[in-house]
Amino acid sequence: MPVYKAPVEDVMFLLNDVFPIERHNNLPGFADATPDTVEAILAEGAKLCEEVFAPLNLSGDQEGCTRNPDGSVTTPKGFREAYEAYAAGGWMGLAAPEEFGGQGLPSVLNTIMQEFVSSSNLALGMYPGLTQGAIAALIEHGTEEQKRTYLPKMIEGTWTGTMNLTEPHCGTDLGLLKTKAVPNGDGSYAISGTKIFISAGEHDMAENIVHLVLARIDGAPAGTKGISLFVVPKFLVKEDGSLGERNGVSCGSLEHKMGIHGNATAVMNYDGARGWLVGEANRGLNAMFVMMNEARLAVGVQGLAQSEVAYQNAVAYAKDRLQGRSLTGAKFPDKPADPIIVHPDVRRTLLSIKAFNEAGRAFIVWTGLNNDIAHRSSDEAQRQVAEDYMGLMTPVAKGVLTDLGFDNAVKAQQMFGGHGYIEEWGMSQFVRDARIAMIYEGANGIQAMDLVGRKLGKDGGRAVMTFFNEVGAFCQENAGDESLKAYIAPLQQGLGHLQQATMWFMQNAMAKPDNAGAGATDYMHLFGLVVLGYMWARMAKAAQVKKAEGNGVAEKMDAKLLTGRFFMERMMPETATRLALITTGADTTMAMPVEAF
Repeated sequence: MPVYKAPVEDVMFLLNDVFPIERHNNLPGFADATPDTVEAILAEGAKLCEEVFAPLNLSGDQEGCTRNPDGSVTTPKGFREAYEAYAAGGWMGLAAPEEFGGQGLPSVLNTIMQEFVSSSNLALGMYPGLTQGAIAALIEHGTEEQKRTYLPKMIEGTWTGTMNLTEPHCGTDLGLLKTKAVPNGDGSYAISGTKIFISAGEHDMAENIVHLVLARIDGAPAGTKGISLFVVPKFLVKEDGSLGERNGVSCGSLEHKMGIHGNATAVMNYDGARGWLVGEANRGLNAMFVMMNEARLAVGVQGLAQSEVAYQNAVAYAKDRLQGRSLTGAKFPDKPADPIIVHPDVRRTLLSIKAFNEAGRAFIVWTGLNNDIAHRSSDEAQRQVAEDYMGLMTPVAKGVLTDLGFDNAVKAQQMFGGHGYIEEWGMSQFVRDARIAMIYEGANGIQAMDLVGRKLGKDGGRAVMTFFNEVGAFCQENAGDESLKAYIAPLQQGLGHLQQATMWFMQNAMAKPDNAGAGATDYMHLFGLVVLGYMWARMAKAAQVKKAEGNGVAEKMDAKLLTGRFFMERMMPETATRLALITTGADTTMAMPVEAF
């Protein structure tokens, strides 16, 4: 059976040494998040994930969800009890406002917990994950009455939440949606239509499910300008907060999927269901984008999470599996063969995953802290920088972490040879589960186009220039440090390639947009490499300081520094390849006649 151990120690290195959380004590919720408190919280979260969630991952995949004749859905054995343990532990409201029953702690802690949960049981973790996204949307755009009605129960975990966007005929192009909203005359609307691919759309783990549904009010403008957002509960809520009659929403079927079998991905039918407008009429996407952006970042975390758990199992197997002898002579002469971890190609594979995991984790922690600054800082200038960062990095986090997370799950599976293809080893599940992250919440090609087509030029390029300046300043400040030379020089080169690619788009994409489309994915990955390289440079600097302080951590810091050097030597040079691909333009890509495909 697969194993999982939450990387609490690595997270604490990031929060104490790389991005010291105590520097943000001026932000609401941070004063209580002392290093000791944070470590205790994460250790408790790790225990839940390792001992309760992880043992259900394989069995949940094998059993899946069942739709019953009455339209109700039964989740895999043990899921309900595990979810109740999560809710009872207060994890749903870890970073939610105290006024609605949350703990008000930094949202970066919730981001970290999302990694632990997604590594231990991705399908199960999606139920609370979607709820937290719905909570965020209601906090920002719900009326006071909606907040009072729904948030306490959702934060408590008694009720869960979903997002309903996709329809059979429209996915990314939401302007095509047909779900209708007709005013009832009492402030509510009658919602009618069909939504598909609705994760956690129906289940048996909560007494009510609060659906956030995109629909078009009768007479609204065509396209995205006529979309509104509605809150549609499974059970109507009475004035005293108790549950009333069943609403006109039901699960028509469950999708038969490649992975995440333990999550109920439902076709949801709305038949005159009562719903209430969230935010302004015809500005539903503006409100839903709060949940969508939360979800995109969470999906990026899912990509990292599957890479991490697949890596842990691959390393355990590589240390145990005996196969062949080392090229430089037997390393374990007392055994009939050496463990495969002695072989260079096995080490190359494992180190490439490890180097990604540690930099990816730093990236999500850095992003989580910026998210806190953007939502909690009273300093307008500081808040603007953080908001710019979040807008710029959301497509990078979603696209790069999920693309590489899937690649790494496949690499980890390869370490098992034929056993990796056998279900009971669990590696197949990691590959299958990781694959969806590249698709949902906006397919990764869309993320790349969002980065190139919208985020680079936004506000005159303010966000990307701020990032360039930050990385450039870090390189300049540390250029004279001989101990960091192996990290700074490759980072400077990668940054140069990214700046060249950005300039190439400025010169060649305005007049010919296909150039942007053809190079967008390569640009997103070039950007991701520079971000991950920057994370490694910052971690290397912190590791050198920590090593010099002693305290018996030299061996661990040496391992981290070696991993960072591997990234810089073996992975960072790919920035040159990405630049070369981008600058070929779109001519060959677009020249092929449609009928020739």
